[in-house]
Amino acid sequence: MIFSYFQVPQEYQRRVLLFGVLGAIVLRAMMILAGAWLVAQFHWVLYLFGLFLLVTGFRMLASAGGDADLGKNPVLKWLRSHLRVTSSYAGEKFWIRSEGVRWFTPLFMVLVLIETSDVIFAVDSIPAIFAITTDPFIVFSSNIFAILGLRALYFLLADMADRFHLLKYGLALVLVFVGAKMLMAELFRIPIALTLGIVATILASSVAASLAGSRSGSKHSG
Repeated sequence: MIFSYFQVPQEYQRRVLLFGVLGAIVLRAMMILAGAWLVAQFHWVLYLFGLFLLVTGFRMLASAGGDADLGKNPVLKWLRSHLRVTSSYAGEKFWIRSEGVRWFTPLFMVLVLIETSDVIFAVDSIPAIFAITTDPFIVFSSNIFAILGLRALYFLLADMADRFHLLKYGLALVLVFVGAKMLMAELFRIPIALTLGIVATILASSVAASLAGSRSGSKHSG
């Protein structure tokens, strides 16, 4: 959505994704270390994580049908009001100097929005991983592999995003399930294999429903 809003040429997208991945690794490492320390010092923090995921999941279910207006993004508004931004791209540069004055390009704004979006997503995903394991190494390594895999598959996923239009509901249900699991951890424990199976089933079902809906729509339009 960010690339589409800024109409980023495809030849520049790989550079932004590369720096986005590097920034995401550093930011997630800091968040994971902080989360692991909190869990080690205060076990009840896991219940806060669970409640947060539960609320976030229900909010996603309530708003999944609407499209976000990137122009109203507070980070984007702040950047536009506090930085000198060029009206066009300057190749792959994030900023340029003109008559001794530094100007930021739209590509820099894209990078900042990607990083802030990743932080927001990490706020959901990292507590969800702590529901599976509290080992910082496993949490960090799984995040890194996910980020690297996402960059490698980005262009494929970008082309298929419209086809999997129900996946956002599946992700919301996953957050609700994981949040509930964390809140009820003392009452009964769900085995890790069963947890992963339920998550995979929810995501696979949302993808299958999306594909079925697309085929049905194609038949009716035909």
